[in-house]
Amino acid sequence: MTVYALAQISIHDRGRYDAYVARFMEVFVKYGGRLLAVDEQPEVIEGEWPYDKVILMSFEDRAAFEAWAYSPEYQEISKDRVAATTGVVILAKGL
Repeated sequence: MTVYALAQISIHDRGRYDAYVARFMEVFVKYGGRLLAVDEQPEVIEGEWPYDKVILMSFEDRAAFEAWAYSPEYQEISKDRVAATTGVVILAKGL
């Protein structure tokens, strides 16, 4: 079953975040990820939203997501993301 990962982040160290972004796609596609949406100025329709950026990704299944998220390659580059941002990531099952 397809799973969707939704990241909502605020960036407080642009240089370090850009270093992460520069290496992200190579690792992401290696594990079968698909970017569905990336927006640094999403329109808030209802409620309050305290973040700067939203990223919507899909993976074939939870195992594919976990293979990417916990891979040595992603763990290495994610150090820059963790240091440069605050936020949340949620995982949702597809229909």
